[in-house]
Amino acid sequence: MPMSSSSVEIFIAMSVYMLAIIIIGLVTAKRAGESTESFFLGGRGLGPWVAAMSAEASDMSGWLLMGLPGVAFWLGAADAAWTAIGLFLGTYINWLVVAKPLRRYSALAGNSITLPDFFSNRFKEARAKPLLIISSLFILVFFAVYTGSCFATAGKLFSQLFGAPYLPMMLLGAIIVIFYTLLGGFLAESISDFVQGLVMIAALVAVLIGGVAYAGGVGAVAENIKSIPGFASFFGMATPVTNDATGVQIVENGVARFGGAAKYGLLTIISTLSWGLGYFGMPQVLLRFFAIRKLGDLKNARRIASVWCFISLAAAVLIGLVGRAVSMASPAGSKFFETGGGELFTSAGAEGVFVVLSRTLFHPLVAGVMMAGILAAVMSSSDSYLLIASSALSKNIYQGVFKKSASDKDVMFMSRLALVVVAVFGMLVALDKDSKIFAIVSFAWAGFGATFGPLVLFSLFWKRTSHAGAVAGMLAGGVMVFLWKFQIRPQGGVWGIYELLPAFIVSCLAIVAVSLMTDGPGREIREEFDKAKTYEV
Repeated sequence: MPMSSSSVEIFIAMSVYMLAIIIIGLVTAKRAGESTESFFLGGRGLGPWVAAMSAEASDMSGWLLMGLPGVAFWLGAADAAWTAIGLFLGTYINWLVVAKPLRRYSALAGNSITLPDFFSNRFKEARAKPLLIISSLFILVFFAVYTGSCFATAGKLFSQLFGAPYLPMMLLGAIIVIFYTLLGGFLAESISDFVQGLVMIAALVAVLIGGVAYAGGVGAVAENIKSIPGFASFFGMATPVTNDATGVQIVENGVARFGGAAKYGLLTIISTLSWGLGYFGMPQVLLRFFAIRKLGDLKNARRIASVWCFISLAAAVLIGLVGRAVSMASPAGSKFFETGGGELFTSAGAEGVFVVLSRTLFHPLVAGVMMAGILAAVMSSSDSYLLIASSALSKNIYQGVFKKSASDKDVMFMSRLALVVVAVFGMLVALDKDSKIFAIVSFAWAGFGATFGPLVLFSLFWKRTSHAGAVAGMLAGGVMVFLWKFQIRPQGGVWGIYELLPAFIVSCLAIVAVSLMTDGPGREIREEFDKAKTYEV
């Protein structure tokens, strides 16, 4: 089916953007290939703006522009807003508490350039390297899931925009990301993520302001969403009335049906706020702490990251609410439905609200720039995930375990090969076009937060942490994520909390208990721990 003229204009705008990102990969390719440290860590030369913006852009991914607004559009303010609050608090605390000591310790502990490297070097693993191997394997598993969520976002975006089948559109987005990440490595990823962070926040703010104006102003938006039981409440939740067979929300005479408001209690709020705990274990964020140029840059980087995070998260939540208000407005709602609004009335379809608003509000060329915001989010995250996962295979497992004599050239070759292999697994995860981006991301987020987060904190701040305690904590956290997600949480009630919170607690308890039951760290580790507090980098 041929594309409409508006789709062609959107395609042109997005193509120009993608070309610019690929050029960044080409420009930085030579420097990236100088060594594995350059390829994986950019030579530890990131300034505050690039470090902050690339950390946040790579962290947020496509779910910021599709998943989070989709939750707000479907269920109302509470779930999306408490998630956003938890993420903002986690961002700020992570930059404030973890960034400086991790920058020092990663350089002191064998000049670590990956998170598994840091864990292994921190506890002085010699021959057997369980921390290195286990952390690398967890990275491969959870980043394959994460990468799949990014590819799914690209597939849904292109499919919705151009009326093309989901599968080839998903593959197209994946190929673009693979190409420029292969060329430029961490430096290309970080610089492009800086650009993409600017595009993302500009797109979010523009769509939010345009949506409010189109719906009739702030007063009209507030009036519309308040008419839905529980939709505008922080302590209640809307309940869309759906067709039992199709899961599509029932719309009668242009009005979507809702049941009574559901409760959003204290336990659920605590569970949702626990999203913030995930930051302590996010490799794509922690690596920016490794890579920042100097300690003095961290204060400015923290401010930049926090402001970006606050504005972007607030805008994403509000876009979902405004989108629902636009659908209820008259005559604005008619054009909203003409541009795809009718496709939003399922829990998975709601994740397209940003796309529909962009097409409704703006000229196709401008809408194309807005869509580039989603593409920016996808690319800025999936390139990070691919690069870190490939480093786990090539640097940590291949060179760290199987072939310790491997040269930089060998590791570079294996890293690029591993990147393609991980991307293929990501494509397999993304095959299901009906999967919810938010749900995929929440599982991988919990995996990293519970597996690595407690160990990062104890490694930096508790000298008594033993090697056995570190291994036990990592395994306990990772296993509990799967156990709680698939066995305990489905029971509902008090067990229905987000798996990150119980898994994080279990990991902490395992680290403390096993460390106290086993021999403490040796003298060399204790002395290095003390030295790291004041180590100059």
